[in-house]
Amino acid sequence: MKYNMTLTAEEEAILNGSQGETMAKVMKTLVLYGDAFGATKMVPVSSKMGHLVTSFGLKVMKPVYSLMDQLIEGGALSKQKFSVDPKPLDPNVPANFLQKLIFNKFMYSMQDSYDKQLADMGLIDDKSYTCTCYMDEVGNIPEKGEILSWAESSAVVYANSVLGARCNRNSGIIELFGSIVGKVPYFGLLTDEGRKATWIVEVKTTKKPEAQILGSAIGMKVMEDVPFVKGLDKWIGTELDGDTKAYLKDFGAATASNGAVGLYHIENLTPEAVEQGESLVAENAQVYVIDDAELARVQANYPVMWKDKEATPKLCFVGCPHLSHAQLIEWTDNVVEGLKKNGLKKVSIPTVFTAAPGVIEEFEKTPYAAKLKETGVVLSYICPLMYMNNPLCKSMPVITNSNKLRTYTTSRYYRSDEILDIITKEAK
Repeated sequence: MKYNMTLTAEEEAILNGSQGETMAKVMKTLVLYGDAFGATKMVPVSSKMGHLVTSFGLKVMKPVYSLMDQLIEGGALSKQKFSVDPKPLDPNVPANFLQKLIFNKFMYSMQDSYDKQLADMGLIDDKSYTCTCYMDEVGNIPEKGEILSWAESSAVVYANSVLGARCNRNSGIIELFGSIVGKVPYFGLLTDEGRKATWIVEVKTTKKPEAQILGSAIGMKVMEDVPFVKGLDKWIGTELDGDTKAYLKDFGAATASNGAVGLYHIENLTPEAVEQGESLVAENAQVYVIDDAELARVQANYPVMWKDKEATPKLCFVGCPHLSHAQLIEWTDNVVEGLKKNGLKKVSIPTVFTAAPGVIEEFEKTPYAAKLKETGVVLSYICPLMYMNNPLCKSMPVITNSNKLRTYTTSRYYRSDEILDIITKEAK
């Protein structure tokens, strides 16, 4: 096999079959992947845990299940335990008879068998299904400088930016191969040069910008490039506390889904920006100024995909990416207060808050869990995107405060304050 990158003797041996035919194929795939992106070598995956993006047992994904069987039979298992994106199904989430029939009998009929394959490959446990694996309650928290093999876009951008780990925006399955071999091609966001910002974003708003809209604006402007954001620390501070991390979680997910951002730097806040300052900015970086008018323009241009644009919402999702424990508490307080203010006892449209199983488990130990249940809000571990990924839900008027969910589905975006107003007032 011809390749351009420099391999060690051990890597050459694996490629030539020293650890079996299956492992050789996995290594060959990684080498070809690295060559396609100009990688110079392979580097060890140094994180303690991995994360897989492919969590859903869609019937049409037969090649994935066949591949998993080959890997398991060939002993090519993950060298590190891993978490995985959220499950697509939860019987507690509102769905009519036809939707449930399609979900269980047709779309996700392979879920149970695929869950077994994931467990055999190295899944941490049955509570490790979440897109926010870096939450304290989940425990898959990479350290600064560690090399990862992940693919989930919102987790990759968070790990790179907020934690200072290093990971490319890999594709599904490629990230698993990196965990199996224990090495990944060295290019892009793994390199010092690849982590330099080619955009300077100047935030000049008169109030704290909505994380989802700010991230959306930046993502659509810089696409896959790295932005260095100035002026945001004025609104969210210079400490990576719980509230700031939650803000950056949602901000980053929007940059990654509305564009293809895998890393951002926030002046005076994110690890590399604090350490290196403007030396992170590449020569001839472009400048993008964001003010109140620009954010308003961005939101006003989101398309409404509903057939009846004036329809009454039938469902609301909050938590894409999954909510943090503190966000759950804040949303609970706000919903309770909003309902009381408007003379209602329960939310006016079916509403689902989503969070990691571990976060939900801790939340349910608090008095807030009973308060939230009384409002009629359903708390679930599912992936809203996977729930929406079918023709029946596509035709439903669903609302969300998630720019990621808006981008990949027909759901309609509203700011968090607008969502709160809608679900706590009498439906029209």
